Amino acid sequence: MTNKKINTHGRTFQGIVKSAKMHKTVTVEWAGIKYLPKYERYEKKRTKVKAHNPQEINAQEGDLVTIKECRPLSKTKNFIVIKKHEKKWKQSKLE
Repeated sequence: MTNKKINTHGRTFQGIVKSAKMHKTVTVEWAGIKYLPKYERYEKKRTKVKAHNPQEINAQEGDLVTIKECRPLSKTKNFIVIKKHEKKWKQSKLE
């Protein structure tokens, strides 16, 4: 097995891993607010993208990760996970 370095370029985002069920792929989601001038109000928006999950990082559901844009890795994957920020938080049943 060869280890090829994937060159990154472009945009960087932080989000939460929503799904890690696919092989070497995670679904990352982040939210934002957009202003609508016509209605003079704000709306919530969320973005979900698929990102490559290297074995060294191995992000799981609930982890906060940083993803960066790279060349297309498949039909839907254009991002790669470059950093995992924290462990996922689990609430104990005793609380």
